[in-house]
Amino acid sequence: MDTVIKRKNNKKKKLLVVIPIILLLIYFVFTSITKKRSLNVKKAEITIKTVSSDFFEDFIVFQAKVTPLNAMLVNVIEGGAVQEIYVENGDLVKEGQPLVRLYNPNTELNYMQQETAIIEQINNLNKAKLDLRNQELNLAKDLISIEHDFQDAKNLYELNIKLFNQEIIAKNEWIVTQENYRFQKERMDIIKQSVTKEKQANQIQISQLNQSIGIMNQSLSILRKNKNNFLITAPLSGRLSSFEPILGKTFIQGNSIGTIDVMKGYKLVADVDEFYLNKVSEGQKGSIDFKGKPVEVQISKVISEVKEGRFIVELNFINNDNLELNQGISFGVRINLSEKNKTMVLSKGSFYRETAGKWVFVVNGNKAERRTISLGRENPLYYEVQEGLQPGEKVITSSYKDYKDVAILNIEN
Repeated sequence: MDTVIKRKNNKKKKLLVVIPIILLLIYFVFTSITKKRSLNVKKAEITIKTVSSDFFEDFIVFQAKVTPLNAMLVNVIEGGAVQEIYVENGDLVKEGQPLVRLYNPNTELNYMQQETAIIEQINNLNKAKLDLRNQELNLAKDLISIEHDFQDAKNLYELNIKLFNQEIIAKNEWIVTQENYRFQKERMDIIKQSVTKEKQANQIQISQLNQSIGIMNQSLSILRKNKNNFLITAPLSGRLSSFEPILGKTFIQGNSIGTIDVMKGYKLVADVDEFYLNKVSEGQKGSIDFKGKPVEVQISKVISEVKEGRFIVELNFINNDNLELNQGISFGVRINLSEKNKTMVLSKGSFYRETAGKWVFVVNGNKAERRTISLGRENPLYYEVQEGLQPGEKVITSSYKDYKDVAILNIEN
């Protein structure tokens, strides 16, 4: 009896060969994609710090310079070239003491022309006053003459009325006497009214002229005073600083030629990074180290205008007794922003520039793996750790500039 021989299926053989190959390729591709990128680094090239549980205090530190508590700029009132210098930078000066003399021929000529014009106007006004006075005098003379004529007419009237009653003089003569008396009386009354009104008008004009003359004299006084502005004097007593005039150097009106520092107390002035603008405010207290001892200071003014990434802070000494300070010396100022509290802290480092505190490399043996974290407050020494790290863990705190796309660092000795 014949045996049936089954023919093998070639397609199944091919599938058995191809499928393992495909699976192997998929495995290699997946492995290459999911494999974490690593990089070898020398231990000497990195900085490793340990996360610790410690007291954290939010504070800032910045440098501040000692400046006088009060100062005043010495400004140029009338521009000109330096002609004479009487003092030197750093000298102690008294109020009103000459510092420097400027010279400007054009301005001086203009002053002379203005002075001449004002004097001429004053003379014209005085002449107008004199004319009014002469007018009053002439009116007074005329009034005296008219009063004399009236008195003559009155005397004749009083005489003739008696003679007329005694029938000594004719009626026609008496009528002429009456008419002349009436005329002289009315004439005198009218002239008196006119003189009174004229005097009143003249008094108003003279008062106005006197006011104008007074204003002109004030203008002349100010003009002559301004001529003295070429001589720059100390506005108050103190130490002269930033004073560097040179013979022949021209200063424009309004320019500052120096500063007078009032040597009665000192303050600190600092340029602070704009990062701390929202963290500092007036009234906050801090301290400086003066000859090995802490000295309390307090923020008195915050000038919030930011220039070139910095703003100005002024601080006063809370107690400056027996402090022998010199202008211009610097102190490191520490301002406390919060009370001490215990928390997890990590030493500050350059890694923050690349990560903004969102991730770090955590060291485990001879490897360091990337880990997501969360940082909170900071001070010049530490970051406050909120999430992602535990006390005792070691973190690379040096720069991550070359490791931004790396997941694992292999640390080599």
